Amino acid sequence: MPRKLPLHVHKQKTRHGKWVFYFRIGKGTRIRLPAPADPTFKAAYTAALTGGLPLPVPRVHEGTLQWLWDRYTTESAKWAGYSPATRKQQRLIMEKVLKTNARAALTAFTQDVIQEGVDKRHETPAAAANFLKTMKGMFGWGKKMRLVVADPTVGVEAPTYKTEGFPAWTVEDVISFRSKHPIGTPARLAMELMLLAGLRRSDVVLVGRQHISDRVLTIDTTKTGARITVELSDDLVDIIKKTPRRGLHLVSNAHGKPFVKESFGNWFREKCTEAGVTKSAHGLRKLSATLAAEGGAATHQLLAQYGWTNIATAEIYTKGVDRKRLGIEASRIVADQIGNIKIPHPESGEGMKSKKAIKTTPK
Repeated sequence: MPRKLPLHVHKQKTRHGKWVFYFRIGKGTRIRLPAPADPTFKAAYTAALTGGLPLPVPRVHEGTLQWLWDRYTTESAKWAGYSPATRKQQRLIMEKVLKTNARAALTAFTQDVIQEGVDKRHETPAAAANFLKTMKGMFGWGKKMRLVVADPTVGVEAPTYKTEGFPAWTVEDVISFRSKHPIGTPARLAMELMLLAGLRRSDVVLVGRQHISDRVLTIDTTKTGARITVELSDDLVDIIKKTPRRGLHLVSNAHGKPFVKESFGNWFREKCTEAGVTKSAHGLRKLSATLAAEGGAATHQLLAQYGWTNIATAEIYTKGVDRKRLGIEASRIVADQIGNIKIPHPESGEGMKSKKAIKTTPK
């Protein structure tokens, strides 16, 4: 859902197809403001709200990096399709880049320059990959719209790294957590929700009674927008009933208010530490998917429950289980075939002669 504009802020599309923003109270004077994503927006908005002189809106020259970024974030369907979390991440990346390169001409950004930007982030491969993804999205769109002559990100590679990500919980971790946090505590409810439904932390902070009907929980995931539907077990329904809450949200903080994603992650990690579990919320989601796969859930079923849009993600969990199952089935087939191998009865030879000799020997 698009973020609402601050009070008295209005947006208007110009004849050139660009969105511009104004501050206006009622039928009063309109004051031009920078875009809400601009670092100077807050100060300009505060000045307009308090009656102070508005800050001048810096002019963005055509053909500069700032110009391309502004057009990309206001006109691109690709950008609009990103989740709020992805847009926030990329805005933070570009905020740092634009501090020193906002007025740089687009022709200055060659493949070598982009590769240099990737390479200087080599100590944090994930940051390098996110930087490259941001550049690829912007310049790729710019090339299609003929705003740049060439896409400088073509051929640029992010540093490779191997990681298994967040460590998965074990059954022993679940037992330890349950022993420390009894039924009726928010920590216990949060853990059980993530274990059964496989919710991400960005979803567990949003889920509430309005998402549950006849024991069926349905919610549109924050990260991908995919709708997931799961049936709650009798035990989980009982835990929900026994956990106090003030509003619709199932999990809330000590003040009865809903968490934001970041604060929930920190809080839940503290609860894990109290239980002697050195894992995170995402590791619990991994255990949930593993249990589903080991129980026989197929790839399409995992996609439905965990809200994944990439089949390769689901196959991470099913491939190993399928290989194990198929290996066992194959070994049983081999065993059956081995059992069909019979030792043939001798028809001639010394063994037969000996038997005949025994029969003809007089008593």
